[in-house]
Amino acid sequence: MGKTVLIVDDAAFMRMMIRDILTKNGYEVIGEAENGGRAIEKYRELMPDLVIMDITMPEVNGIEAVREIRKINPESQVIMCSAMGQQAMVIESIQAGARDFIVKPFQAERVIEAVKKVLG
Repeated sequence: MGKTVLIVDDAAFMRMMIRDILTKNGYEVIGEAENGGRAIEKYRELMPDLVIMDITMPEVNGIEAVREIRKINPESQVIMCSAMGQQAMVIESIQAGARDFIVKPFQAERVIEAVKKVLG
């Protein structure tokens, strides 16, 4: 069985794009969430190998969600997504415990490269 992934983004088409890239490369998407609050619930419920999460979302943002997920499981693996020009937020998310980040718009190769790097 492939490694399991939870995708978190407030934009459904972004979740679909990431899901497509991952499933074509043998990863199993076991859940999706549209904001950080739902991401924390889903993480607790599903305990995926990896979370790919947007930084900017309504209610609970990605950085807050990473902090909470790291409290649930200090070994959790999270890759953050951000649009161009959010360097400060990327740094903050890495400090919060994210392992890597990918920049939107996504390039499939970069997504898979980050996933392989984080999951080893």
